Amino acid sequence: MATLMQFFTSARTGGTFDSGIQRALARILADPQFIFRFEREPEAVKPGERYRISDLELASRLSFFLWSSAPDDELLQVAASGKLREPTVLRAQTQRLLQDPKSKALVTNFAGQWLMLRDLKSAAPDTRGFDENLRRAMARETEMFFESIIREDRSIRDLLDADYTFVDERLARHYGMTGVRGDRFRRVALAKDDPRRGLLGKASLLLVTSVTNRTSPVARGKWILENMLGVPAPLPPPNIPALEEQDKAGKEPGSIREKMELHRSNPACASCHKIMDPIGFSLENFDLVGRWRTVDGKTPINATAQLVDGTQLNGPDTLRAALLSRFDVVARTLSEKLLTYGLGRAMRPSDMPSVRAIERDASKDDYKFSSLILGVVNSETFQMRRKAAAN
Repeated sequence: MATLMQFFTSARTGGTFDSGIQRALARILADPQFIFRFEREPEAVKPGERYRISDLELASRLSFFLWSSAPDDELLQVAASGKLREPTVLRAQTQRLLQDPKSKALVTNFAGQWLMLRDLKSAAPDTRGFDENLRRAMARETEMFFESIIREDRSIRDLLDADYTFVDERLARHYGMTGVRGDRFRRVALAKDDPRRGLLGKASLLLVTSVTNRTSPVARGKWILENMLGVPAPLPPPNIPALEEQDKAGKEPGSIREKMELHRSNPACASCHKIMDPIGFSLENFDLVGRWRTVDGKTPINATAQLVDGTQLNGPDTLRAALLSRFDVVARTLSEKLLTYGLGRAMRPSDMPSVRAIERDASKDDYKFSSLILGVVNSETFQMRRKAAAN
């Protein structure tokens, strides 16, 4: 208050009461302590040593993780009492925050980043039949799907193989579904062999991993490689040539797959593409806006491919099966994404034991979404910090 009164008084002198208040408010809004969340480093801890953050700081981490907002009164009171770090209390508060409607921030912010829903707004596909209503419907479907995983505390396996999705009439028509009328979104069941099961069949994800006028097996493969398998995509070499429009005999490739295979004949390009392209090729039945197709132009779709480990693919159902067979890796990758999001920083090698522990413990509870959240919150990485080294 003393600091603020100085700013008020300096502006009030020769001015008005309102100008004094305005200056004091400006001082608050410009304060780094107001703009950023700071966690104070205890003086008794040596530089480079790890220490446990305070209960109030833990409450702030927890609230911004699940709500993207400040702690409420109940969480603050529990933290002020010094009991928040007790395992049963922390678990109860985490579940309370997760069940609160405010946890929809996980859909808006976490899923918005992870599933690239924010990029959907700027997507401009050059194709007939795409409009703003369809764009909004694509986003809404994925948001409702991800939120159902949270609200129903479903296994995160359903992110790959859920037997349901959410559509309105516009999106149902886009997917070739019948019997859906009106602009109200409703839950619809999907058959075992339906290509729309899970995230792989969501038009929103398929669109943002395409380019303006065609699909992109590279972008689709890269997204799955990095965001489901946790494997960084190889960096492209310098001076990458454009996709060839003719082969050596002067024949024009008839499909994007044929163009990619011609591109891969260049040894400089083959090393990167052999990792990503097979994943993307298995999704080629989906066009650039996620419609199901059997031909690319006049060329029949060839969705067969072979992963670098020898796994044979033939369409999205086989890719889904391949990912489910490696689900511990998928769950570990999602654990890492959630921990990164919760901390607001990139993972370090020293964080990986926590990531592995989150996945391992969640597996004992059939990978329920809440088990991953609790694993993040209970991890040493989430509850501790390392004091910065002295300059």
